[in-house]
Amino acid sequence: MRRQRNAKIIATLGPASGDKDKIAELFEAGADVFRLNFSHGTHADHKARIEAIRAIEQETGRPIGALMDLQGPKFRVGAFADGKIQLESGQRFRLDLSDDAGDGTRAPLPHPEVFQALAADAHVLLDDGKVRLQVVKCDDSSADTTVITGGTLSDHKGVNLPGTVIPVSPLTDKDRKDLRYGLDMGADWVALSFVQRPEDIAEARKLVAGRASIMAKIEKPAAIDRLGEIIEQVDAVMVARGDLGVEMPPEDVPSLQRRIVRVARMAGKPVVVATQMLESMVQAPTPTRAEASDVATAVYEGADAVMLSAETAAGEYPREAVAIMDRIIRRVERDPAYRRVMDAEHPYAQSTDADAITEAARQAAHTVRAAAIVTYTSTGSTTLRAARERPEVPVLALTPNRGTARRLALAWGVHCVTSHDAKDVEDMVETACHQALHEGLAKAGERIIITAGMPFGTPGATNLLRIAWV
Repeated sequence: MRRQRNAKIIATLGPASGDKDKIAELFEAGADVFRLNFSHGTHADHKARIEAIRAIEQETGRPIGALMDLQGPKFRVGAFADGKIQLESGQRFRLDLSDDAGDGTRAPLPHPEVFQALAADAHVLLDDGKVRLQVVKCDDSSADTTVITGGTLSDHKGVNLPGTVIPVSPLTDKDRKDLRYGLDMGADWVALSFVQRPEDIAEARKLVAGRASIMAKIEKPAAIDRLGEIIEQVDAVMVARGDLGVEMPPEDVPSLQRRIVRVARMAGKPVVVATQMLESMVQAPTPTRAEASDVATAVYEGADAVMLSAETAAGEYPREAVAIMDRIIRRVERDPAYRRVMDAEHPYAQSTDADAITEAARQAAHTVRAAAIVTYTSTGSTTLRAARERPEVPVLALTPNRGTARRLALAWGVHCVTSHDAKDVEDMVETACHQALHEGLAKAGERIIITAGMPFGTPGATNLLRIAWV
């Protein structure tokens, strides 16, 4: 099942798409990777879904990626004596560690690490930013604030602290348990929430121990300040526009999205744009024109993948949401302006043999009008370099590693096939031509560009380029 597009689609699984038949429908409609949201559902739910993904993979012969999305730390106010209160702009309001139920003058906030991080003039957002407070003074157990934007506040609403780096690990005890379970199930990607600093990646990297690739969700303003360093430490990034839009002004999010996509592309790391892309399709069979334009913008920017959340997890039209996203992507990629954008924002090659070969492969494919670029890879690095170049032709990744093929299902323009390592150059050419023909990426009489590393099977040793006739 070759996709007739370069950008990939991630579909979130949930109550509306939890069984094998529904997941198969989403895959047939165009989903390339499935997201398991560990903020919701039980371990048994996720296990059943990943087993269904693997069964569909076996039936179709196509590698399918599984992305486990960890919840991360969540800060919430406690309960109120009357269930809710009304805050007025300009009034004083206190947050503290007391276990007493809240009232119109104070609320319990059972997170000492928050008070350790707060400082005078810091802003505190409650209930997804509907209520905004400004800190007047604070200590290690309380904060006196002024209400900037009033409103209704009820039990256990979320707390966000824009501009404040909170001294907590992005992995809670729940996350560590979920991570162990997800890795045992065979998840290919781990999406890490609440990333603030590059150091936040180290703990997850140690726990994952190479069993999956790590994706940092960029959802905190603090992460923007050290974006380049964070991207260096991870395997991919997600523009998590939901939380990012709560902690930053909405007018800042579009330019930040573009910046994150560009920095990730320059680094050769896959980048995903997520949240509310076709939000109205939770309840409607078609998206708004603005939503279609939102998806198109992410594709024009060169994102590797776009993601559906509630649309497929809990919406009334999950299959239709994937199908329309597939159509939007294909329509954008047929636009001549799309190719001009990809070429205009072309990353600079690094001074390595692998980058020199990959850049040459892209140019050779253009010059000889090749039908495809074929990459031999064991870890995926060779193929990701090829995808970073955003070539005019598809990239066929041949790998002996099923896990690598599944992870590459996320990468722009990549069609993955599990295949044996080449024995010698003759075998390399013969296998590449056969697979390109078999997978429908090339016809007899067309040329393909082949990149590989010698000695064959050596990870990261891309040093060979070959032009071959199919």
